[in-house]
Amino acid sequence: KVLQRGPGGDLPYRIRYAGIFLTIETRGGVAVSWDRKTSVLLRLQQHYKGRVCGLCGNFDGNALNDFTTRSQSVVGDALEFGNSWKLSPSCPDARAPRDPCTANPYRRSWAQKQCSLINSAPFSACHAQVDSTRYYEACVSDACACDSGGDCECFCTAVAAYARACNEAGVCVSWRTPDICPLFCDYYNPRGECEWHYQPCGAPCLRTCRNPSGHCLMDMPGLEGEDELFQGGLASSSKTERRRWGQGVPAAPCPRSGQGGRDRRQRRGPQPVLRGVLPHPAPAPGCYPQCPTSKPFFSEDQMKCVAQCGCYDGDENYYDVGEPVPTTENCQRW
Repeated sequence: KVLQRGPGGDLPYRIRYAGIFLTIETRGGVAVSWDRKTSVLLRLQQHYKGRVCGLCGNFDGNALNDFTTRSQSVVGDALEFGNSWKLSPSCPDARAPRDPCTANPYRRSWAQKQCSLINSAPFSACHAQVDSTRYYEACVSDACACDSGGDCECFCTAVAAYARACNEAGVCVSWRTPDICPLFCDYYNPRGECEWHYQPCGAPCLRTCRNPSGHCLMDMPGLEGEDELFQGGLASSSKTERRRWGQGVPAAPCPRSGQGGRDRRQRRGPQPVLRGVLPHPAPAPGCYPQCPTSKPFFSEDQMKCVAQCGCYDGDENYYDVGEPVPTTENCQRW
């Protein structure tokens, strides 16, 4: 729910589901994605390059100087680097954690065996582009650390991180199998239909009922679990613009009906669009719909391809074609 809007009623951010990720986008060009489990990803537009600092690095394209402290010294120790960015000097320094495989030695051999996938044939085309050493070590550490449930989840997340780095380097790796971190996209297909397919390296920005133009705000390649499926239109998109992009069919504002049944359109100016949380479960990472020409729009609210979209009220609630829209006004309905 939006508690306060900016000047002119505009929203400085958007919230959307993309694959398994919950993403918050700002108009300033920052996107934070969380898989609601073990991963948080921060993405910046290019105009931030070399103009940021802190625990996430400086975004200058040189990984060797990412451990730059608050005093602008480059150090090699992660603890020294992290402790330099404390908000208050009164906070105690973080201490070195115990090696997870030493703490849980019974998991070491399992973790090494599972994580060897990163150094195996499915990723061979990527090894020359992205060094797998640190990803393998991180995978073993994470797999050893997850000793209280979710062990496969930690392993799959770690391998997916390397696959994402490979994709960003231009090497698409299809590494999932029915036995290794499987994704069953057919779960989303209605009986007798085959719209949902697995794509290991994402899909382009799609035409949806909330984004009929198919234009996306931020290009975020490389996230197997995060596509542009639920991303909205341009930063200045409005209901009026969405009608224009969709030739008057998709994403229209709801008509209002007074007594006597006469329809009349709402007379409201363009309004900013907040991509809200979907009422249906978001699709799994790597699962994408392929809408036929007869049903060119994907309805995020119905989770299926449609020929014609419904409409949205002022709070961005979706109503299907022909569905009555409630109103708080006396003796009227939408």
